[in-house]
Parts: sequence; structure tokens; C-alpha cells
Amino acid sequence: MFPMVTGFMSYGQQTIRATRYIGQSFITTLSHTNRLPITIHYPYEKSITPERFRGRIHFEFDKCIACEVCVRVCPIDLPVVDWRFEKDIKRKQLLNYSIDFGVCIFCGNCVEYCPTSCLSMTEEYELSTYDRHELNYNQIALSRLPISIMEDYTIQTIRNSTKSKIDEDKSSNSRTITDY
Repeated sequence: MFPMVTGFMSYGQQTIRATRYIGQSFITTLSHTNRLPITIHYPYEKSITPERFRGRIHFEFDKCIACEVCVRVCPIDLPVVDWRFEKDIKRKQLLNYSIDFGVCIFCGNCVEYCPTSCLSMTEEYELSTYDRHELNYNQIALSRLPISIMEDYTIQTIRNSTKSKIDEDKSSNSRTITDY
């Protein structure tokens, strides 16, 4: 008889505990109803990248001295630097420079250790493609500057959309003297 009574007591305790958990989760859900939405409608709205965002690498061919420091500091030896030694000027002549962004981990070591600052990180993060061979950028593709999010007026940035929503909420919530 006692096991049956303790079984009912544990069932009752479990029911009360489950009801408490459901109530807590419901309260949490209701507390989020007054917040602004976080969803980004991606092609039409883009989030603003932070100041030190590590996007696609920009390369300036004229500044490069073919020292291959970028290859040595890269954890995966990714940049491909082709050069030849010019005997008449006694310097390396850069022939080709390429980076495969399908393999790149965007660590930024190549940019940080480049002695001539011919490499820099851009804000561009849209590198998706259907063919992985298109992610292998040569010096011509690397030298193209990306379209900045701030300068592209066809894209509504999150900063502007959030600011306008906040302004709308403030204007709808504010009352004038005549409203009273």
C-alpha cells in the first residue's frame, strides 16, 4: 500500500514541477514580446560589419615585393606567390599572386605581417558560389575594391532600419498636451 501512495505523491510532485517549468517558460516568452525583431531580411538588409571585421583580402600588386612573408605566417601556406629574380635590377619581380578563399580561414596573419601593407582585409563577406574553383582569386580579382555597404543605397542597412523603427515607436508612444 505504501508504494502506491508514494507513487501518487511523486506523480503529483512531478505534475507540479512540470507546471512550474511551463509557467516559467511562458513568462520568459512574454517578456520578449516588447523587444524589436532581430530577423534580417538578408539580400535587402545587411548588418553593418564591425571595424576590425576580417572579410575578403584586398591586394595591391604595385606594393608587393614578393618577400613571401604572407606565405610563411599563414597557418595553411595558402597564398601562392610566383616570382622571378631580375638580375639587372637585383630584385624579385612578382608574376602572380593568388589566394583560394575556399581554403582560407581568414585569420589575418598575412595582413598583419606584410612589411609593405599591400594586403588588407575588406568588409566583403559575400563569397558564396556554386563552383569552388571560382573562389581562387588571382591578383586581378584580389585588387578589386568591394562595394561598401555604407555607400550602396539600394541596400537598407540594419542601422537605418532599426533607427527608423525606434523613431516610429517613440513618436507613437509620445503624447502631446492636447491628448490628455
